This record gives sequence, structure tokens and C-alpha cells, in this order.
Amino acid sequence: MHPTPAQPFDGSHDREIESLAEFDEVVGLHGTLAGFRVQAVDLTGRTEVLLSVDTAGAVFLGCPMAPEAAARVRASDALVFPPVPGLPFDPYRGFVYSPEELFAGLDRGYEATPDALTYAWFQRTRADGDIFASMLRSLHDDAVSDALDEVLVGARVVGVMGGHAMARGTREYAGAARLGRALARTGLTVATGGGPGAMEAANLGAYAAPFDDEMLGEALQLLAATPSFTPSITDWARAAFEVRAQWPRGGSSIGIPTWFYGHEPPNPFATHIAKYFANATREDGLLARCTGGVVFLPGAAGTVQEIFDNATPNYYESRGEPTPMVLVDRAHWTERLPAWPLLESLAGDRSMRARIALVDGIEEAPEALKRLVG
Repeated sequence: MHPTPAQPFDGSHDREIESLAEFDEVVGLHGTLAGFRVQAVDLTGRTEVLLSVDTAGAVFLGCPMAPEAAARVRASDALVFPPVPGLPFDPYRGFVYSPEELFAGLDRGYEATPDALTYAWFQRTRADGDIFASMLRSLHDDAVSDALDEVLVGARVVGVMGGHAMARGTREYAGAARLGRALARTGLTVATGGGPGAMEAANLGAYAAPFDDEMLGEALQLLAATPSFTPSITDWARAAFEVRAQWPRGGSSIGIPTWFYGHEPPNPFATHIAKYFANATREDGLLARCTGGVVFLPGAAGTVQEIFDNATPNYYESRGEPTPMVLVDRAHWTERLPAWPLLESLAGDRSMRARIALVDGIEEAPEALKRLVG
């Protein structure tokens, strides 16, 4: 329920309008738009309303409207940020992405999808120093963060981090999928970096959580025919959508990928995708939202970075009480990439010491996470 217009704007989500249904509800309940923020809503069919209601102090972000409506709104002391033509993305968007939105047009090949077109735009503009392009990227990423917070209200989020190289059809991929399923079935919201490999496997597991156990095994077999997003992202993504079509309405989870690593596509098993241009914003935002802890599967440079990006606020307790960290595969994290000895030494006698664990196998991770929380 929106507050009454008499209340001052306090920056909360209560005064945001992000759909035409919300717009109509606000006008019907309050008879005014004064002080509201209308975000990426097509208002070309609401000209009469815009010509008649109070819009003083309102802000319209990327809302198409008739010229006479736009002129009247501007004259009434509202701010109007017009849509930006020619972009493959909406910098003012009010919601996180869905897989269907990012992969629209996949039947013509991945290169035709909004995800690929946005990455191509990013590649063209990221190095040219154009302040307008950098402003659009910043607006977009802030809007995505706002939308992600709305999705996660009341959720207990657990992160699953791991490398993109983990191939479908492998024992490791199946284990990561079972981990995602086990976590989701305890009522946790699974969040990953949103890409292929271990990330996709965990999102797949969360998607499979409402179905019987056999479903995941069958899905893994179907996916194994296209083990990687190379050489063809199109074939890789189509295989995932075929699984989704055979088992519709799966469990929800979060994917938080980035166009900074745009050669890696987002995976279609994350039902809510918060995709960013700025990788630093994406990394920090992903880990900060994992209030239920993080499980780190074997990975390379990116996963090592995530371990210590998470360890730093736990060490200083800058986000409050340290959150659990579970590293999976003793040999990987003590011999191949010895992050665990450093993490253990860093923890020392600080309170984060009771919130870290190293386990041998992926099947041990849920219980270790539960133990650290308790």
C-alpha cells in the first residue's frame, strides 16, 4: 500500500510505480501522482490522466508519453527523464531480468538476443570515454540493484560460488546441482554469479527443487549432450530452455552475472537475473546479499577473488555479524589453490573463525552451512 500524498517522500520503495497496474492503482486510491517516482512505464495510453492529476514533485524515468502530456507534466514541476532511443537495454528498468527477456530471439541465434546486443553495445562504448554512455550504465546498474532488493525482501539468501568451466555431464556438475536443490528445499534462496558451469548447476538444482528426485537426473542427461557454452552459446542455451519447457514452473533462484564478462552468457535456470555492467558492483552486491552464507565450490581466479571479497567484511564485521563461509574440496583449496590456509590464518581468533569451514565433498556442504549458522 502506498502512503498518502501528505507524507513526504522518504526514498523508500513505497512511492515507486513500476507497472501500469500500479500506476492505475495509485491514481485510483489517491487521485494524485505528486511526489511519486514512475519508472519505465509506458504512459502513452494514460494521456487524460496525466493532463488532469497533480504531478508536482513527481519524477518520470524513461516513461513514453504523448507530447502534450509530457509538456503538461514538465510545466507542473515534475522531472521527466525521457526514454533513450537506440539502446538494446532500458537504463530505467523497474524489474530484474527474466531468462526469456535476455534470450528473446534465440531462435535466430544468440547474437540476435538482447543479452548479446547489450554486450556488443558495451564493447563499443566501454573504452571511448563517453560520459553519456557511462551515465547510462550507472543508471541501469542502480536500477537493477533497486529491483533486486525488491525481489529479495524477506528472503534468506545463500550464495553458491564456483567456476564457469565446470562442464555439464560431469560428476562435479551433478554434485553442484544436487547442492542447489538441497539448499532450496530447506527454504533458502540460492544466489549465484549467474553464469555457466558451477553457477548454472546450482541454479538448475534450485529450479529442480519442487519436482521429484528423478527429474534432476533426467535433466542432467539432457543437458550433457551440450556440455559447454563453447563453441555455441545458441545450442547451450537451447538445451536449457528445452529442460525448462519439459518441466515448467520450477523453483526460483537468483543469478547475478555481468556484461564485463560478456563472453560468458547468463544461465536460463536462474529465474531472476540481475545483470550488471560494472563487475565490482555486481561482485560486492552478490556477496552482501548472501546473508545466509556462501558455499565456495572449486574454481579459479574469480572464485578466489570472491572468497576474499567475502572474507574482508567478515573480518572487519563491517556488515555486522560474520556470515558463514564453506569451502568445498580440501585438495583444491589447500593444494591446488591454497586459499584455505590463508583464510584460516586471517580468521585467527576473530569471531569469523567460528563461521568458516572446509569440507571434502559437496554433499557435506549443507550440513556444514547449517552448523555454522547454528
